[in-house]
Amino acid sequence: MDYIIREIKEEEIKLLDRFLYLAIYVHKGEVPPPFDIIYKPELQVYVENLGKERDDHILVAESEGIIVGAVWVRIMDDYGHVDDETPSLIISVEKDYRGKGIGRSLLSSMISLLSRCGYKAISLSCQKENYAVSIYESMGFEIIKDIDEEYIMRKEI
Repeated sequence: MDYIIREIKEEEIKLLDRFLYLAIYVHKGEVPPPFDIIYKPELQVYVENLGKERDDHILVAESEGIIVGAVWVRIMDDYGHVDDETPSLIISVEKDYRGKGIGRSLLSSMISLLSRCGYKAISLSCQKENYAVSIYESMGFEIIKDIDEEYIMRKEI
């Protein structure tokens, strides 16, 4: 599968609502929440005014003219917050495009971008049951907090 990783265009930022929704982990056998869950204040922190702050960085994966994945970071008080210098990461890939290396490419590209920008680390929150935990660990993320059903993970850059 051919795809490119690139910075998001301003007119595409509205697509991140969908990728935020796709980033919500749904336990096996559970019904996904309604789409409007993303409008809750604790989730709006991920997309509200995104792209307007100095620490907002957004990359997308594009295949055949379609945005199939996105990764973005910002410094915010979210589930993956560790300190005021470490951006929190959100990543998701459309279901039909998972398992093709797109997520890893997005993550690697974001880590490279953050390194060039002088950041020292990146953090995220991930449900313990999420298969992505092993992907994050394989890419150098370490579990720094174990809270109920989730891990807070951090990677030195």
